[in-house]
Amino acid sequence: MAEAVIELKDVSLTLGDGASRVHVLNGVSLDVESGEVVGIVGPSGSGKSTLLMVLAGLERVDAGTVRIAGETLNARSEDQIASFRGKNIGIVFQSFHLIPNMTALENVAVPLELSGHDDPFGVAARELAAVGLSDRVTHYPGELSGGEQQRVAIARALAPAPRILIADEPTGNLDQATGRQVADLLFAKAAERAMTLVLVTHDPGLAARCSRQVAMRSGRIEEAPVLARARA
Repeated sequence: MAEAVIELKDVSLTLGDGASRVHVLNGVSLDVESGEVVGIVGPSGSGKSTLLMVLAGLERVDAGTVRIAGETLNARSEDQIASFRGKNIGIVFQSFHLIPNMTALENVAVPLELSGHDDPFGVAARELAAVGLSDRVTHYPGELSGGEQQRVAIARALAPAPRILIADEPTGNLDQATGRQVADLLFAKAAERAMTLVLVTHDPGLAARCSRQVAMRSGRIEEAPVLARARA
Protein backbone atom coordinates (compact mmCIF):
# COMPACT_ATOMS: atom_id res chain seq x y z
CA MET A 1 0.00 0.00 0.00
CA ALA A 2 1.27 3.47 -0.90
CA GLU A 3 2.19 5.94 1.82
CA ALA A 4 -0.59 8.28 2.98
CA VAL A 5 0.73 11.81 2.40
CA ILE A 6 -2.48 13.44 3.68
CA GLU A 7 -4.21 12.15 6.81
CA LEU A 8 -7.20 13.94 8.32
CA LYS A 9 -8.98 12.39 11.28
CA ASP A 10 -12.26 13.71 12.71
CA VAL A 11 -11.45 17.28 11.65
CA SER A 12 -13.94 20.00 12.63
CA LEU A 13 -13.78 23.74 12.04
CA THR A 14 -16.18 26.50 13.03
CA LEU A 15 -15.97 30.06 11.70
CA GLY A 16 -17.64 33.23 12.96
CA ASP A 17 -19.14 34.17 16.32
CA GLY A 18 -22.56 34.23 17.90
CA ALA A 19 -25.46 34.05 15.47
CA SER A 20 -23.05 34.02 12.51
CA ARG A 21 -21.17 30.98 13.80
CA VAL A 22 -21.02 28.29 11.09
CA HIS A 23 -19.78 24.71 11.31
CA VAL A 24 -17.74 24.60 8.11
CA LEU A 25 -16.21 21.14 8.60
CA ASN A 26 -17.88 18.44 10.69
CA GLY A 27 -15.83 15.38 11.61
CA VAL A 28 -14.04 15.03 8.28
CA SER A 29 -11.66 12.09 7.90
CA LEU A 30 -9.68 11.59 4.70
CA ASP A 31 -6.53 9.77 3.63
CA VAL A 32 -4.78 10.54 0.34
CA GLU A 33 -1.93 8.37 -0.88
CA SER A 34 1.32 9.67 -2.30
CA GLY A 35 0.94 10.32 -6.03
CA GLU A 36 -2.85 10.13 -5.98
CA VAL A 37 -5.05 12.60 -7.88
CA VAL A 38 -8.18 13.48 -5.90
CA GLY A 39 -11.07 15.71 -6.93
CA ILE A 40 -13.14 17.35 -4.19
CA VAL A 41 -16.68 17.94 -5.44
CA GLY A 42 -19.95 19.20 -3.99
CA PRO A 43 -22.27 22.22 -3.96
CA SER A 44 -21.16 25.73 -3.08
CA GLY A 45 -20.78 26.17 0.67
CA SER A 46 -20.16 22.49 1.32
CA GLY A 47 -16.68 23.11 2.76
CA LYS A 48 -14.55 22.13 -0.22
CA SER A 49 -12.30 25.19 -0.32
CA THR A 50 -12.02 25.26 3.47
CA LEU A 51 -10.84 21.65 3.37
CA LEU A 52 -8.06 22.69 0.98
CA MET A 53 -7.07 25.54 3.27
CA VAL A 54 -6.82 23.06 6.16
CA LEU A 55 -4.61 20.79 4.04
CA ALA A 56 -2.37 23.77 3.30
CA GLY A 57 -2.17 24.84 6.94
CA LEU A 58 -3.93 28.12 6.13
CA GLU A 59 -6.82 27.33 8.48
CA ARG A 60 -6.42 25.86 11.95
CA VAL A 61 -8.98 23.25 12.98
CA ASP A 62 -10.96 23.26 16.22
CA ALA A 63 -10.74 19.50 16.67
CA GLY A 64 -9.21 16.46 15.02
CA THR A 65 -5.78 15.71 13.59
CA VAL A 66 -4.16 17.14 10.46
CA ARG A 67 -1.10 15.17 9.34
CA ILE A 68 0.57 16.20 6.09
CA ALA A 69 3.68 14.57 4.56
CA GLY A 70 4.42 12.87 7.87
CA GLU A 71 4.10 16.03 10.00
CA THR A 72 1.25 16.77 12.40
CA LEU A 73 0.34 20.43 11.91
CA ASN A 74 -1.98 20.96 14.88
CA ALA A 75 0.66 21.96 17.42
CA ARG A 76 2.94 23.83 15.02
CA SER A 77 3.40 27.59 15.23
CA GLU A 78 2.35 29.81 12.32
CA ASP A 79 5.99 30.32 11.34
CA GLN A 80 6.66 26.57 11.44
CA ILE A 81 3.60 25.86 9.32
CA ALA A 82 4.57 28.56 6.81
CA SER A 83 8.06 27.08 6.49
CA PHE A 84 6.63 23.57 6.11
CA ARG A 85 4.11 24.74 3.51
CA GLY A 86 6.79 26.52 1.49
CA LYS A 87 8.75 23.30 1.10
CA ASN A 88 5.98 20.72 0.77
CA ILE A 89 2.78 22.24 -0.61
CA GLY A 90 2.14 24.14 -3.83
CA ILE A 91 -1.12 26.08 -4.13
CA VAL A 92 -2.99 27.21 -7.26
CA PHE A 93 -5.98 29.51 -6.72
CA GLN A 94 -8.89 30.31 -9.01
CA SER A 95 -7.98 34.00 -9.18
CA PHE A 96 -4.23 33.55 -9.78
CA HIS A 97 -3.03 35.75 -6.84
CA LEU A 98 -0.10 37.16 -8.77
CA ILE A 99 1.65 40.34 -7.58
CA PRO A 100 0.68 42.96 -10.20
CA ASN A 101 3.86 45.07 -10.06
CA MET A 102 6.18 42.08 -10.49
CA THR A 103 7.07 40.31 -13.72
CA ALA A 104 6.22 36.67 -14.31
CA LEU A 105 9.80 35.76 -13.44
CA GLU A 106 9.69 37.75 -10.21
CA ASN A 107 6.33 36.27 -9.20
CA VAL A 108 7.71 32.75 -9.49
CA ALA A 109 11.00 33.63 -7.81
CA VAL A 110 9.55 35.39 -4.75
CA PRO A 111 8.63 32.31 -2.67
CA LEU A 112 12.02 30.78 -3.48
CA GLU A 113 13.78 33.94 -2.33
CA LEU A 114 11.79 33.96 0.90
CA SER A 115 12.79 30.36 1.60
CA GLY A 116 16.47 31.15 1.05
CA HIS A 117 16.92 29.22 -2.20
CA ASP A 118 20.37 29.78 -3.71
CA ASP A 119 19.15 30.24 -7.31
CA PRO A 120 15.57 31.55 -7.23
CA PHE A 121 15.63 33.25 -10.64
CA GLY A 122 17.27 30.32 -12.39
CA VAL A 123 14.63 27.94 -11.04
CA ALA A 124 11.87 30.45 -11.86
CA ALA A 125 13.05 30.71 -15.46
CA ARG A 126 13.13 26.92 -15.82
CA GLU A 127 9.64 26.54 -14.37
CA LEU A 128 8.21 29.20 -16.66
CA ALA A 129 9.79 27.41 -19.61
CA ALA A 130 8.24 24.15 -18.37
CA VAL A 131 4.76 25.69 -18.58
CA GLY A 132 5.39 27.19 -22.01
CA LEU A 133 6.10 30.79 -20.99
CA SER A 134 9.80 31.22 -21.67
CA ASP A 135 8.96 34.18 -23.93
CA ARG A 136 6.83 35.92 -21.28
CA VAL A 137 9.20 36.09 -18.31
CA THR A 138 9.50 39.90 -18.37
CA HIS A 139 5.75 40.52 -18.73
CA TYR A 140 3.61 41.79 -15.89
CA PRO A 141 0.33 40.03 -14.96
CA GLY A 142 -1.71 42.80 -16.60
CA GLU A 143 0.05 42.05 -19.88
CA LEU A 144 -0.84 38.35 -19.77
CA SER A 145 -4.05 36.53 -20.67
CA GLY A 146 -5.97 34.67 -17.97
CA GLY A 147 -4.56 31.36 -19.13
CA GLU A 148 -1.03 32.73 -19.09
CA GLN A 149 -1.52 34.13 -15.59
CA GLN A 150 -2.68 30.74 -14.37
CA ARG A 151 0.37 29.14 -15.97
CA VAL A 152 2.56 31.57 -14.02
CA ALA A 153 0.68 30.58 -10.87
CA ILE A 154 1.29 26.91 -11.63
CA ALA A 155 5.00 27.58 -12.23
CA ARG A 156 5.15 29.38 -8.89
CA ALA A 157 3.46 26.45 -7.14
CA LEU A 158 5.81 23.93 -8.76
CA ALA A 159 9.05 25.86 -8.22
CA PRO A 160 9.82 24.60 -4.68
CA ALA A 161 9.32 20.98 -5.88
CA PRO A 162 6.48 20.27 -3.43
CA ARG A 163 5.21 16.81 -2.58
CA ILE A 164 1.61 18.02 -2.71
CA LEU A 165 -0.12 20.32 -5.18
CA ILE A 166 -3.55 21.69 -4.26
CA ALA A 167 -5.74 23.64 -6.65
CA ASP A 168 -8.94 25.51 -5.84
CA GLU A 169 -11.15 25.80 -8.95
CA PRO A 170 -8.02 26.21 -11.12
CA THR A 171 -10.06 26.60 -14.32
CA GLY A 172 -12.95 28.57 -12.81
CA ASN A 173 -11.93 31.95 -14.29
CA LEU A 174 -11.03 30.61 -17.72
CA ASP A 175 -12.95 29.86 -20.89
CA GLN A 176 -13.52 26.21 -21.75
CA ALA A 177 -10.62 25.80 -24.19
CA THR A 178 -8.10 27.61 -21.98
CA GLY A 179 -9.39 25.74 -18.93
CA ARG A 180 -8.77 22.45 -20.69
CA GLN A 181 -5.20 23.48 -21.49
CA VAL A 182 -4.55 24.50 -17.87
CA ALA A 183 -6.08 21.25 -16.60
CA ASP A 184 -3.91 19.25 -19.03
CA LEU A 185 -0.87 21.07 -17.68
CA LEU A 186 -1.76 20.40 -14.04
CA PHE A 187 -2.34 16.70 -14.58
CA ALA A 188 0.78 16.35 -16.73
CA LYS A 189 3.06 18.06 -14.21
CA ALA A 190 1.63 16.07 -11.31
CA ALA A 191 2.29 12.84 -13.22
CA GLU A 192 5.78 13.89 -14.37
CA ARG A 193 6.87 14.78 -10.85
CA ALA A 194 4.97 12.04 -9.01
CA MET A 195 3.17 14.65 -6.91
CA THR A 196 -0.07 14.25 -5.05
CA LEU A 197 -2.73 16.50 -6.60
CA VAL A 198 -5.88 17.53 -4.74
CA LEU A 199 -8.25 19.86 -6.54
CA VAL A 200 -11.65 21.43 -5.90
CA THR A 201 -13.88 21.76 -8.94
CA HIS A 202 -17.48 22.26 -10.02
CA ASP A 203 -16.60 20.90 -13.46
CA PRO A 204 -17.78 17.27 -13.78
CA GLY A 205 -15.44 16.69 -16.72
CA LEU A 206 -12.43 17.84 -14.73
CA ALA A 207 -13.47 15.81 -11.70
CA ALA A 208 -13.84 12.70 -13.87
CA ARG A 209 -10.17 12.95 -14.85
CA CYS A 210 -9.11 12.42 -11.24
CA SER A 211 -8.29 8.94 -10.01
CA ARG A 212 -10.73 9.47 -7.12
CA GLN A 213 -13.55 11.83 -6.27
CA VAL A 214 -14.60 12.85 -2.76
CA ALA A 215 -18.08 14.35 -2.46
CA MET A 216 -18.82 16.91 0.25
CA ARG A 217 -22.06 18.35 1.58
CA SER A 218 -22.71 20.52 4.64
CA GLY A 219 -19.13 20.20 5.86
CA ARG A 220 -19.02 16.44 5.71
CA ILE A 221 -17.75 13.85 3.28
CA GLU A 222 -21.08 12.76 1.89
CA GLU A 223 -20.27 9.23 0.87
CA ALA A 224 -17.47 6.79 0.32
CA PRO A 225 -15.00 8.11 -2.27
CA VAL A 226 -16.15 7.51 -5.81
CA LEU A 227 -13.54 5.77 -7.95
CA ALA A 228 -13.26 7.07 -11.48
CA ARG A 229 -11.06 5.98 -14.33
CA ALA A 230 -8.61 8.78 -15.10
CA ARG A 231 -8.95 10.14 -18.62
CA ALA A 232 -6.07 11.19 -20.79
